[in-house]
Amino acid sequence: MRPRSLCGEIFEAAAPASVGEKKYDETAAAMIALLKYGSGVPFYRLEGLEASLGIPLPASTQWEIVEEIAAPIRPAFDELLRQAAQGEVFYNDDTRMKILALARASPSHPEGKEESSSAHERTGRFTTGIVSTTRQGQRIVMFFTGRKHAGENLARVLVERAQGLAPPIQMCDALSRNRPKLPEKLEILLGNCNAHARRRFVQVTANFPQECQLVLESFREVYRYDAEAEERGLTPEERLRFHQEHSQPVMDALQAWFKAQFAEKKVEPNSGLGEAITYCLRHWERLTLFLRQAGAPLDSNIVERALKKCILHRKNSLFYKTTNGAEVGDLFMSLIHTCELNEVNPFDYLTELQKHLPELAKTPAAWMPWNYRQTLQQQAGASRDPT
Repeated sequence: MRPRSLCGEIFEAAAPASVGEKKYDETAAAMIALLKYGSGVPFYRLEGLEASLGIPLPASTQWEIVEEIAAPIRPAFDELLRQAAQGEVFYNDDTRMKILALARASPSHPEGKEESSSAHERTGRFTTGIVSTTRQGQRIVMFFTGRKHAGENLARVLVERAQGLAPPIQMCDALSRNRPKLPEKLEILLGNCNAHARRRFVQVTANFPQECQLVLESFREVYRYDAEAEERGLTPEERLRFHQEHSQPVMDALQAWFKAQFAEKKVEPNSGLGEAITYCLRHWERLTLFLRQAGAPLDSNIVERALKKCILHRKNSLFYKTTNGAEVGDLFMSLIHTCELNEVNPFDYLTELQKHLPELAKTPAAWMPWNYRQTLQQQAGASRDPT
């Protein structure tokens, strides 16, 4: 009997058990999200990079992958927001951001049912960055993209604040839209950014070199004292006393000099230098909050740096297509940058969240960037315990 010909037959080898049935595992989604929302690489550029590596992955498929995992890991974002609301110091600011669906909508009939009537009437779109520092030393970053301003988004966060906590400190520039409208029972201690005030003198240095040099050297001295306090590891109360001893005389002398320029008619109020001085005198109480309140920062530079994530995305991807796309971007940027500020590996964090979705949904507080590794170790220890 002649043997049957095997020509044309296909024999499939069994895949390793660790491979699973998914076409794209957790690491694929984590890497795409990290490159897109952490490093600002657009999907179409990722598509070209992957094609050069022999991996055909269209931009539309990449979006489907990150959109699919955004919903199940959202409990981590919601828990971040809740914990951020309990913070001691809040920094907030805006940057512009395009959302095509909102740009095409009529201002009287915009997308987003949850937005206030005042936000409905706006034509601008923004990304708000909010950084919250907690009593435990964590730094949490939240991003919100839409028609709302920074103050309105901060109010959205503070709604989650527990009753009975001391009034938090808010640090921002002097724009009125950065201040939240809060219920009567909820108070904040508002401070303004000294870096913004200093920048006004930098911009007119060419026209008023001697006067601006005096002002800039004064700010430099105050910042040097603040760096010394941080280097010495002073507590907020010790830092306050240190600034009162060393920075208070510098700021008092600077304020007196500002007033003298107008009183002695040395500076024209409508000049560039006069406008810079007027800005400082108008907001002096808020600029010097660090001389009266323990823990008050000098500036809002931390949120300015956080917003560079959004600016990088805007420069490379140009816009969001829909409000859903903006929400997905806000979620991943918030998780990724919070990891970075707390010196946690964002790729590992996003991967582990996907691997433990049931546990995340049940106890999101145990899956924050600063404690998820401890949770994993506890689970590993429980699985090894024979009892």
